[in-house]
Amino acid sequence: MFAGNRGTEKRFKMGVGEIAGLIAAIAFAILAGFMIYPLIRLGKLFDQIAETVKDTGDHAIPALDESVITVQQVNKSLEDVNKISAAASTTANNVGALTDLYGSFLGKPVIKVASAAYALKTTAQSFMNKKNVNSAASNKGE
Repeated sequence: MFAGNRGTEKRFKMGVGEIAGLIAAIAFAILAGFMIYPLIRLGKLFDQIAETVKDTGDHAIPALDESVITVQQVNKSLEDVNKISAAASTTANNVGALTDLYGSFLGKPVIKVASAAYALKTTAQSFMNKKNVNSAASNKGE
């Protein structure tokens, strides 16, 4: 059966372009073979990055919730501090007004009493000095 085809065999002849194409295909296959490993590793890296981002998101949301609660508690505390400082300011103003009232109410009479006492003392000392001078002069005359 095949015996009759022996003489009619055709040999394929490759031209320069076909040889260049074959070399390029082999080079591309080798290059693709070398690139498979880095691409697989890059895919694993992307998987790990995606997992890390997911884990970070899972942990970040509760932390943000806790920080919101903390800020709300701090705001409540600041409201209490504002109330206390407002009350202290009002108290200080009232004490200042009361001090002014006592000063004006008691200050003038006290000053008058002190002035009268000083005048009485000065007059008494002056009177005593004149009496002593007169008695010394009369003692000299005897």
